[in-house]
Amino acid sequence: MNMNGPLTLPKAILYLFVCLVLFFLIVPNFIVVPISFNESSLLSFPPEGFSLKWYARYWELPGWVDATVTSFVVAILTAITSVVIGSFAAYGLVRGRLVGGKMLSSLLMLPIIIPSLVTAIALFNVLSYLKLTGTLAGFVIGHTVIALPFVITIMTASLRSIDMTVENAARNLGASRLMTIRRVTMPMAMPGVISSGLFAFLISFDELLIALFISSPQVATLPKKLWEGIRFEIEPTLAAVSTLLVMLSLLILAVAGLIQLIREKRGNG
Repeated sequence: MNMNGPLTLPKAILYLFVCLVLFFLIVPNFIVVPISFNESSLLSFPPEGFSLKWYARYWELPGWVDATVTSFVVAILTAITSVVIGSFAAYGLVRGRLVGGKMLSSLLMLPIIIPSLVTAIALFNVLSYLKLTGTLAGFVIGHTVIALPFVITIMTASLRSIDMTVENAARNLGASRLMTIRRVTMPMAMPGVISSGLFAFLISFDELLIALFISSPQVATLPKKLWEGIRFEIEPTLAAVSTLLVMLSLLILAVAGLIQLIREKRGNG
């Protein structure tokens, strides 16, 4: 179906269907936005009045700020670790011509195929044995495990889109494999590197289940703090924090989309 032609009835129905699906997916997430400006101390919709006091309360309470800082640190370290490991793994799958490469690709996807609860329990046992529960290192390891499949998927697609003749030309001119990767392959794959890093950051920042198992009173992430708030003190501060998380997610997705758009324009150029 040509989507650029004149508007026809089938096309109008298709657009309407897509808009309804989009409405179904997005609207529940944005309900928290008006609730976060509620004057009332209850999580009520529609909101009663307008106030910024719940955002002020978020900044005033050290528990929220500490959890936010922890989440940012863990997410940044997870993104860096996942991109480094995932890029080399993707390169091995795409350029290495490994025996059983398809089987290896499937096995690398296990963390997103196996139920998340099973993964969380397994990580808890391993990290407990290593005495890394309740530590930043433990969080980074756990989040890297669940972020790696997404990074590998993005980087695999990015590397496959690169013309191998460019790499072969560099090798023919005397460049070593490592120099070719550093000077040719990785610069050309940089949009994929940035996109995969952003998604790894987002996955880590939003992760809850593993945090429930390995958090400690001293080291807890923002999703864990939100979970505790829902259990013990339901107030619009939760909606304010949720709104900030939604805005952060949208910002990261917008940046990733912009990178993809630039990449497509360069490819067409």
